[in-house]
Amino acid sequence: MKDILTYTDYRRYIADYYADKKAKSAISWHDFARAAGFSSPVYLKYVSEGRFNLSEAAVERVSSAMNLSDFEREYFREMVRFDHAKTDKAKKDSFQKLMTMAESRKAKIIEADAFRYFDSWKNPVLRELAPSMPGAKPLALAHACRPKISAAEVSESLNFLVKADLLQKDEEGNYKQTDKVVTTGPMEVTPVAVRGLHRQMGEIALETIEGVPQDKRHFSGVTLGITQDAYDEIVAEINAFRKKIIEIATRESETDEVYRLNIQFFPMTNKNENKKG
Repeated sequence: MKDILTYTDYRRYIADYYADKKAKSAISWHDFARAAGFSSPVYLKYVSEGRFNLSEAAVERVSSAMNLSDFEREYFREMVRFDHAKTDKAKKDSFQKLMTMAESRKAKIIEADAFRYFDSWKNPVLRELAPSMPGAKPLALAHACRPKISAAEVSESLNFLVKADLLQKDEEGNYKQTDKVVTTGPMEVTPVAVRGLHRQMGEIALETIEGVPQDKRHFSGVTLGITQDAYDEIVAEINAFRKKIIEIATRESETDEVYRLNIQFFPMTNKNENKKG
């Protein structure tokens, strides 16, 4: 079975633990539940499927049933906190604790690089900017950013991008993208960071209304009354449009400026929610 430090989903860890034990012995979900002190023979099966959550007391019993070491128990406990977190801040704080614990044991969480990449607007901007300014020092890159950041922040971001294999640095100090486009992929934790990135980019967008000449920016909007079917069709059109924009932007290797495209389509009323009440 894989090391616990490669997991961020405690439910998957429980399922994999059971599958591993099942392959080596005649253990059943009933046996597993009984070892953890549960009367229901399917309780842990339902936990692994997302039907039930583990309480704090149950976390300790399940940890004991799986014979986890002190460090593994602490990590398992944090995975449960991460899963149960109600806010983005709580989820982000918990995931950072998981990363810290994994790194202290020289382990790597697969989602960690993706989480860090989308956690700050500086990373996607510098990933686009650095290759377009060959030989530029961190201070020059910092001066080219909007909003302004420090040379130290640029260096920190570039070091991360190289380490995460999102940029390559040659002997002359020039940067090259390893891939044209970075997507979130199927990761379980990146949506937390992506939501934070959307907030950051939204705030920057507001600042450009007054800070950027009108011929250098484009803002437009329309308010619509729609059905659910229309919503689904519009979202499909937005996704197709976004792919077309990426195709246009990646057609040429040169970059004059780095732009951000925010596509926002959100409800301004809650009629259906009121009906449910």
